[in-house]
Amino acid sequence: MTTQVTTRIHTSTTNILRLALMASLTLAAPLLAAGQTAHDHAPSAKLVQLVREATKQFINVNNAGPAGYAPAFGCVSGPDHGAMGIHYVNSTFVGDGLINVSQPEALIYEPVGTARRLVGVEYIVDAATWLAANGGVPPQLEGQDFQFVPAPNRFNLDSFFELHVWAWRDNPNGAFVDWNNQVSCEGQ
Repeated sequence: MTTQVTTRIHTSTTNILRLALMASLTLAAPLLAAGQTAHDHAPSAKLVQLVREATKQFINVNNAGPAGYAPAFGCVSGPDHGAMGIHYVNSTFVGDGLINVSQPEALIYEPVGTARRLVGVEYIVDAATWLAANGGVPPQLEGQDFQFVPAPNRFNLDSFFELHVWAWRDNPNGAFVDWNNQVSCEGQ
């Protein structure tokens, strides 16, 4: 059985800086759970492959800046285990109300000394904006449901949907959970 530790983060289309902070608190990666078949895992494997294809140019962190991504805050470690890494957030994508597999709102890097290793991405969309534009249907990406993060919340932000994809680093807890025990902030 796959264990998932979920950290809820909240966003607002009216406050991109707060959303960037929230983006720095989430992530995920592919691994079959006990009892799960390859057929059961197919949608997540497809999404992971699509994310890898869409973000391979960002393996080199120097390509993130020219594409509109900037580091937000520091390396994010889990409250009791694991980490996410450093989120490079594209504020244009965060505020557009859209979900596009080739345009994740955040790229996530693990620090290795002064270098950065791409480990995953995060998709983020304001809930009210998304629901109004999509007939009240919650977002999915290649069959993977987004997590709903309601307001009020500890960040005092509007409700939002988010999805983490550990496309470049396996996560023993699953492809779409927030914290990854295989990622560390200790290498900085």
